[in-house]
Amino acid sequence: MRVFLALVAVVAMAQSGRTVWDGVYSADQAARGKELYTKECSSCHGTDLTGGESAPPLAGTEFLSNWTGQSVGVLFDRTRQSMPANAPGKLTKAKTADVIAYLLAVNRFPEGKADMDTQAEALKQIQITAK
Repeated sequence: MRVFLALVAVVAMAQSGRTVWDGVYSADQAARGKELYTKECSSCHGTDLTGGESAPPLAGTEFLSNWTGQSVGVLFDRTRQSMPANAPGKLTKAKTADVIAYLLAVNRFPEGKADMDTQAEALKQIQITAK
C-alpha cells in the first residue's frame, strides 16, 4: 500500500509539473521569512544558512543535494513539526511558509507575485529541483 501511495504522489507531482523555478513565493514573504529565520533558526543553522555542529545547511549544494526530488510540502512538514529544535511546532503554518520562502530566495529560486500557500497538500505539488 505504501509503495502505491508513493507512486500516486510521484505521478501527481509529475502531472502538476510545478517546481521551485515557477516563482512559488513573494518577495514580501521572503522578507518576513528572513526576520523569522534570524530570530528562530540562525543560532543553529547559521546566519548565512551554512549549518552548524548539529544542524544541516539550508543553502547551497548540500541543501540542494538533500532536497532535490522532494516536494516543498515535505520540507514544510518537516520544518513545521521539528523546528525550532528547542520548541518543535512553535511556528504557525504562515510563519513556516515565510521561512521556507526565505530559504528558496537564498537558494536563488525566483520569486513570484503571490505568497506561498500554507497548506502542505498544495505544497506537495511543488517539486524542489536543482535546475
